[in-house]
Amino acid sequence: MLLSNKLYMDDISIVSEDLANLDIKNKRFLIFGATGLIGRFFIDVLMYANEKYGLENTVIGAGRSIDKLSKTFPNYIEDDFFSVVEIDINKRMPDGLECDYILQAASNTHPKAYATDPIGTITTNIIGTQNILEFAREKEVTRTIFFSSVEIYGENKKDVEYFDESYMGYIDCNTLRAGYSEAKRTSEALCQAYISKYDLDIVIARISRVFGPTVDKGDSKASTQFIFNGVNNQNVVLKSKGDQLFSYSYVGDVVSALLALLSKGVTGEAYNIKGRNSDVTLKKFAETIASYSNSKVIFELPDETEKKGFSTATIALLDDKKIRNLGWTPKFDFDESLEKTIEILKEELFS
Repeated sequence: MLLSNKLYMDDISIVSEDLANLDIKNKRFLIFGATGLIGRFFIDVLMYANEKYGLENTVIGAGRSIDKLSKTFPNYIEDDFFSVVEIDINKRMPDGLECDYILQAASNTHPKAYATDPIGTITTNIIGTQNILEFAREKEVTRTIFFSSVEIYGENKKDVEYFDESYMGYIDCNTLRAGYSEAKRTSEALCQAYISKYDLDIVIARISRVFGPTVDKGDSKASTQFIFNGVNNQNVVLKSKGDQLFSYSYVGDVVSALLALLSKGVTGEAYNIKGRNSDVTLKKFAETIASYSNSKVIFELPDETEKKGFSTATIALLDDKKIRNLGWTPKFDFDESLEKTIEILKEELFS
């Protein structure tokens, strides 16, 4: 169990201090995509902060499967400040839900899911997000955080080194893989429409490529597969030349940044989120893991399903000055976080 892992709980404790410093008490958090990489860490922070600082925030974890929700959060099921709810966000929200804050993290997030569930990738982001925003309007929710992605920037046109929040690159919309990027773009536009028409308080988080120990075992992202190679002491399998240059984030930093946006973000604004020392090539990501696990980087061709889900972006570095101007800075070093993720998952999978 992650909650019995000291390395993991040390990070939960560090991020929970941010929440305690915000003085957010007796509030109700509704988190869509609760069992995902970010949602799970966020919920652990909320629940830990409740216990340590007596914040008495109510946490509602929403997802597509009540069974998965219950298995992901067994330690909290009997807690008075925690509940789970099974929701298909492509349909109307169920009656009886009440909250102060919404985090919309529900989405397919990895290549195999984009390739095998392309329609769901689009509808969850667009139809699902609209249903959530309608719910936020009806319930007069205090603030909604929409989880967007670095992928909305598309291809770097080679005219900038870093993407700031005003940059827009090229996306070939006539491809299956474009569904995720275009759906995130449309969802952001939908957020702006609801802000304009209904005066909703929505802040957009544009999150770089995320890694961490709360990752789902079925995640097919290259970086996740590298991590599981390291966990299993296998050679790290690279299915390209590895010269793609990306910004990454440790999940603890993402949750810390989201807490900052919850408190200090400006309504309608989008904010880039990335980690410390985290602008690295895919090959460097693989080599860091191989070095740590005493293995090698080997090259292998992807299969057809994998290729359909791969991003065509080759350079996607984020400029994070905007969120830093709110007073937020990353807490975790890239290399240390990568090694820590492997160590935590080793204990999680083999203990």
